[in-house]
Amino acid sequence: MTVILDRAGTLDSAKGLTGGITWHRVCPMDELEPAWGEAALIQGRQVAIFRTGPSEIFAVAQQDPATLANVMARGIIGSRGSRPTIASPLHKEVYDLGTGECFSNAELSLEVFATRLVDGVVEVGLQESV
Repeated sequence: MTVILDRAGTLDSAKGLTGGITWHRVCPMDELEPAWGEAALIQGRQVAIFRTGPSEIFAVAQQDPATLANVMARGIIGSRGSRPTIASPLHKEVYDLGTGECFSNAELSLEVFATRLVDGVVEVGLQESV
């Protein structure tokens, strides 16, 4: 498994209703293979990052909600209509990459993180502790 370390740390904070989001630089966009996942360790959290298009990036928890194994970056990227999805490599549960909703089991959900592209670098936003 590839692990990309948080290279630059916290860049800035954007305050929201439930606390702030702290942005973390992860890697240049061109280091991510299209339709493939990579794992990143950000502030001690394992995050799975997916490049689904030329400038489309999604980030979700690396931990599979069904098995608690850290494997989501090795999942299968797909779609349900216009919604990009990731299927767990273990039990093939399918999750919406944008919302974390599980299509086959309403009791499961995958934590999702904000992403953005700044000067060709992928950044992932983690919710600050409140």
